[in-house]
Amino acid sequence: MKLIDDAVKRGAKSLSEYESKLLLAAYGIPITGEAVVTTPDDAAAKASQIGYPVVLKGSGEAISHKTELNLIALDLKNEEDVRQAFAELTGNKKADVKEVLVQQMIKGDRELMVGLTRDAQFGPCVMFGLGGIFTEILEDVAFRVAPLTDWDANDIMNDIKGKKILDSFRGKPEVDRKILADIIKAVGQIGLDNDQVKEIDINPLKLVDGKPVAVDALVVFE
Repeated sequence: MKLIDDAVKRGAKSLSEYESKLLLAAYGIPITGEAVVTTPDDAAAKASQIGYPVVLKGSGEAISHKTELNLIALDLKNEEDVRQAFAELTGNKKADVKEVLVQQMIKGDRELMVGLTRDAQFGPCVMFGLGGIFTEILEDVAFRVAPLTDWDANDIMNDIKGKKILDSFRGKPEVDRKILADIIKAVGQIGLDNDQVKEIDINPLKLVDGKPVAVDALVVFE
């Protein structure tokens, strides 16, 4: 794929979050509405176009640990908030932020993760589990070797301890398993189609009215 080929040619070790999600979208994975900007005027214009509230993030292929570097501004409700956040992000002393990602604010309260790792013996392996802060705390994930069938995708959903998060509870609808299965299969297909891809991390994958949306993503190369 040209997006990956161009990144590898320029010596990048990973795609930026924005580029990573462009790759996901090319495989039919639902992503947040977003745009990369380099000026406060463009940030304000894009935020208005996307619709408030929005999120601003420091962007670039060299920036992967945005939370630790304080490069995320959440729940911005108006142009003044956006301009202030843009100034703070681009003025961050811990990172060289030349561009900013303006992103739709997703408020789904159930978080999953889907990823890929390239095993030396088995090749691309898809992982699925609980996302957000629970990824590292609970380590509740399951793995399958790509390619995955519909049966495999549904089986991996049932293979985690916290699988009840996919069911309806407290007024929340159950997950749309068809969409989620398609996402899981698509991640495996990305690994099969692109030998340069070593890892994929979609975390969190938030549930909005039961429908999964990729809120953050990272694609890492060999």
